[in-house]
Amino acid sequence: MADFDYDVLVIGAGPGGYVAAIRAAQLGLKTACAESRETLGGTCLNVGCIPSKALLHASELFEEAHSGALAKYGVKISGAELDLPAMMGEKDKVVKGLTGGIEYLFKKNKVDWLKGQARFTGAHTVEVAGKSVTAKNIVIATGSSVTPLPGVEIDNAKGIVVDSTGAIALTNVPGHLVVIGGGVIGLELGSVWRRLGAKVTVVEYLDQILPGMDEDVRKEAAKLFKKQGFDIKTGTKVTGVAVKGNKATVSVEPAAGGAAEKIEADVVLVAIGRKPNTDGLGLDAIGLSTKPARPDRNRS
Repeated sequence: MADFDYDVLVIGAGPGGYVAAIRAAQLGLKTACAESRETLGGTCLNVGCIPSKALLHASELFEEAHSGALAKYGVKISGAELDLPAMMGEKDKVVKGLTGGIEYLFKKNKVDWLKGQARFTGAHTVEVAGKSVTAKNIVIATGSSVTPLPGVEIDNAKGIVVDSTGAIALTNVPGHLVVIGGGVIGLELGSVWRRLGAKVTVVEYLDQILPGMDEDVRKEAAKLFKKQGFDIKTGTKVTGVAVKGNKATVSVEPAAGGAAEKIEADVVLVAIGRKPNTDGLGLDAIGLSTKPARPDRNRS
């Protein structure tokens, strides 16, 4: 039997990858995990679920204090103000604590962190940061990244046309936020900024928000979001986004055809979905196709 550097190599340190790596090590297997981020935890802990939930919680507290919603409980607050840098700082503190916790668990369980992007060069061989590593078993847990909108350039640094990563790091509350995509990510982050004072418009290509969810859930959710102040445009197609100065203009038209319209925005959030992280992974070197298998028509 050939000698390998590791019994198990996990590519990706998100919630799937880091759990798999730690468990493999606990079962006595020599384990490594390849991760290209500066911190462990993947999209979820770094720029996804965790920071967005931290902002959802903080924005809900602000809205309750600012709107007077607590008065019916006998709690009267006047002059409540938003300290956005402090809110973002608390969010970052949560992220740092959790990602640091995973690094501690790696060390405790003797999981080697191979820092860099992994690329297959053979069935049992990957290259990480210019170094070749072999493993008897390799687990692909590379997660997903933002699906781009053709013709629309995302620039998180400018903070005008952003993806979800940029939307959790805005330095000012936008006067008008236009969210392209009525899925969970767009609605979640739209909720954060609406609570903090932004006008929010959601543009969804399909006839309802929350594609793929239960029909009744979609309808009830639409009612709740509209009641909260969302302007939801379903059955609407985005044909372009133009940036001039510190403003953006979103061009839209009915998905079924009709008169075009332009929407002025301070920030545009592109949230039309996510795609698998397979670019640069070298799947061709192991003969692994990412295309769905053709269904067997003879199978009942």
